[in-house]
Amino acid sequence: MATNGVSNGEDEQRKVFFFDIDNCLYPKSYKIHEIMSELIDNYFESHLSVSREDATMLHQRYYKDYGLAIEGLVRHHKVDPMEYNAKVDDALPLEGIITPNPKLRELIENIDTTKIKPWLFTNAYVTHGKRVVKLLGIEDLFEGITYCDYAAEKLLCKPDPDMFAKAMREAGITDRSQCYYVDDSALNCRGGKAYGWKTVHLVEPDAKPPAEPACDHQIQDLEELRNIFPEVFKSR
Repeated sequence: MATNGVSNGEDEQRKVFFFDIDNCLYPKSYKIHEIMSELIDNYFESHLSVSREDATMLHQRYYKDYGLAIEGLVRHHKVDPMEYNAKVDDALPLEGIITPNPKLRELIENIDTTKIKPWLFTNAYVTHGKRVVKLLGIEDLFEGITYCDYAAEKLLCKPDPDMFAKAMREAGITDRSQCYYVDDSALNCRGGKAYGWKTVHLVEPDAKPPAEPACDHQIQDLEELRNIFPEVFKSR
């Protein structure tokens, strides 16, 4: 799997399917987001010396404003993002929660890779993204990963248009209309649609959908991608 670098570039004619990772390749019922939120609040509270209430408020505000809590921390408080990653993302007890998913593996394996390049696209750091797909048993099915580089001088994440541009550069594609994308975040899906990608919003059955659809397609299960984009998959 290519990591934060340009794809092999052998075939610009292949389209790319970008998959978000967290709460998309595994269900929200795993409650990893809740565990992460707790770790983020802990980090805000201890490193900014604020009350728990203020920590939670800042965390939510930065997520809303920037799409990522760490962006607000770096921008306004000059924290070390790699330390944050160690205390939050890399501290998640994923090994006790995420297990291999044969049905998901079958879905990704059924992508016609002669026409489509499967690619991971996450706002997490690379260590977290690779850890999740390895635990799911699908790490060998993707040709690369575009992630939020916590070590960079300026953090870049979805839904910033520059992040979508970065993903296209790294996946080796220039035509926005040839990009497929699925994400559980309405904010990110709006960004993908605005950028010209074929975007799908994953809203699980027990989740509340947005008042206005975030993009052209909304699904409850990744298996529905087969019906929305039959051209992406091999004939069964």
